[in-house]
Amino acid sequence: MVTQPEGDHTPSDEPAVDRPFLELTGVVLDSDDPPALADFYHRLLGWSYGSREPEWVTLRSPSGAGLSFQYEAHWVPPVWPAGEGDPAMMIHLDIAVHDLDAAVVFAERTGARVAAFQPQEDVRVMLDPAGHPFCLFLDEPEPAPA
Repeated sequence: MVTQPEGDHTPSDEPAVDRPFLELTGVVLDSDDPPALADFYHRLLGWSYGSREPEWVTLRSPSGAGLSFQYEAHWVPPVWPAGEGDPAMMIHLDIAVHDLDAAVVFAERTGARVAAFQPQEDVRVMLDPAGHPFCLFLDEPEPAPA
């Protein structure tokens, strides 16, 4: 995560302005059923529930990262990969795994499906129950120094 220290200045032609504290605390995914989508990610990631309302649910990782789900009455799932005129994804999640095949099987058992288009061998593009793409990628530990 890249952070900008408090007090750093914004790059612009304007006079310098001190940067106030700003911290990204989570990502929000839209859905026509936020509790169901949150339940999927709870099973997939094992994160704890924060707030849980019919139109807003939050999950938190042990490290404090957040993932929230909000109700969108006019939800249309994105198309991956999008063609001209298709609803395109706005964001996707990257999830590190140590065993790609096992992670794909687990994700499918929790309700995900494998996307038809797979651009890389060491990554699997998956679709959550609401249609949001997410990537499982092989995060191999770096070798120890010799």
